[in-house]
Amino acid sequence: MEALAALIDALVYTRSRNEKLRLIAEYLRATPDPDRGWALAALTDGLDFPAVKASAIRTILMERVDPVLWTLSRDFVGDTAETASLLWPAPDNPPDPPTVSETVELLSAMTRRSVFFELPALMDRLDASGRYALLKLATGAMRIGISSRLAKVAFAQAFAVGIEDVEEHWHGLAPPYQPLFDWAAHGHDAPDTANMPTFRPFMLAHPLEETVVDLAAYAAEWKWDGIRVQLVRMGGETRLYSRGGDDISGTFPELLDVLPMDAVLDGELLVRGSHQGGEAGGAASFNALQQRLGRKNVAKRILFEYPAFVRLYDVLILEGKDVRAMPWSDRRALLEALVPRLPASHFDLSAVIPAENFEDLARIRAGARDDAIEGLMLKRRDSPYIPGRKTGLWYKWKRDPLLIDAVLMYAQRGSGKRSSFYSDYTFGCWDGDPDAGAELLPVGKAYFGFTDEELKKLDRYVRNHTVNRFGPVRETDRSLVFEVAFDSVHESKRHKSGLAMRFPRIHRIRWDKPPHEADRIEALRTLIRD
Repeated sequence: MEALAALIDALVYTRSRNEKLRLIAEYLRATPDPDRGWALAALTDGLDFPAVKASAIRTILMERVDPVLWTLSRDFVGDTAETASLLWPAPDNPPDPPTVSETVELLSAMTRRSVFFELPALMDRLDASGRYALLKLATGAMRIGISSRLAKVAFAQAFAVGIEDVEEHWHGLAPPYQPLFDWAAHGHDAPDTANMPTFRPFMLAHPLEETVVDLAAYAAEWKWDGIRVQLVRMGGETRLYSRGGDDISGTFPELLDVLPMDAVLDGELLVRGSHQGGEAGGAASFNALQQRLGRKNVAKRILFEYPAFVRLYDVLILEGKDVRAMPWSDRRALLEALVPRLPASHFDLSAVIPAENFEDLARIRAGARDDAIEGLMLKRRDSPYIPGRKTGLWYKWKRDPLLIDAVLMYAQRGSGKRSSFYSDYTFGCWDGDPDAGAELLPVGKAYFGFTDEELKKLDRYVRNHTVNRFGPVRETDRSLVFEVAFDSVHESKRHKSGLAMRFPRIHRIRWDKPPHEADRIEALRTLIRD
């Protein structure tokens, strides 16, 4: 655990992406199996130890540390693992640190009853850095500024293998990924995942921005506002993967027995309208799709009210033939021939948009009113299906964001490297005329869209303008205006304002604007798409 603790400490205090890659790669090369496999699992997908929850850690700490001291310290630090590791009373005997593999074995064996004496015994064997690494590992929430993708890139760099190959083999294996290390580090044959329902890396698009393309060489499609998925049927088993490679099959069980042949299909997961906008029988808004996301158990009522389907974009593998090297136009022809063989209740095809020229396409884009449309995609007709973003092949041309001026109401500390800063902001709009005593109603929350320098300034502002505290949340005086960008707004019964914003982010900090000039709820309501 000492080497993993040192790695985590270094990653927490490192902002450079290249340096993070170097640190992880060095650790993976220097650490023996299977320790490095368990560490890699912790940095990417996370490990699940059902007995070790934040509530158990809090209970354990309050038995060893004054409860008031714990509460105040946790509020100030903003991170349970960091607070617990620093407050834990040092044992009388020198630390006897376990290996990562031993730690995983001990954590896996803990029960909801035994955790209250077995976890403290494990913490006593570690110093403060080791305890921090232990608790991050145990709770499955690293939050140290390392994405799953970055850790996989570091693995590829550590052993000089292709990231696309790593991605393709990764999802057919379980921690500690011994066949993956045997292949990459020891020169053995690549893991045989060809007949397994594993994830294949997606082809991605560059933002169009100011790029000028020859429209004759490209096909235009709508960019649908759902979640990009990959439906895979291999060896008689079907899996549904998100864009990040997460297996979300359990959340959408109605899609697991409808693909009648072995295939790997790329598309957009949507739900049927007409719940909240969206044409009846077509795609509803993302707000409707959210009713399905993140559910471990899907009730029959939800399955009935929000039936899921896949709007197909592309085909990667069909009945044993890998077609990714074929040009888009040929894959499109295969897809068009395939769709009639699929149940219309669960599949349809993303249509190609005819346009005379770029100006014509721009008018079509500007006139789109469907709730489920996020913008346009431009795909080069001769492009193969290549993992990642390759310049010149695919472009995304999103709708221009909507903008409102909103007033900062509440702030909370972030996680990981932002745990010392108030970086999560809740903002609101006026429910009427502020000069006539109207109140502010929360309409959204955002935690990005500003620079590091702006974050420091905002953190000072929150600390100097706090008027009330609710646990880790600070209420500020109503004096700072944000210009907020968002993709759409929908009616919502879960929020006091009756509205929910889609993908809000801080566009500008309006230090110059008086709060009474911020927008009203009615102005936001007019932006709800019909």
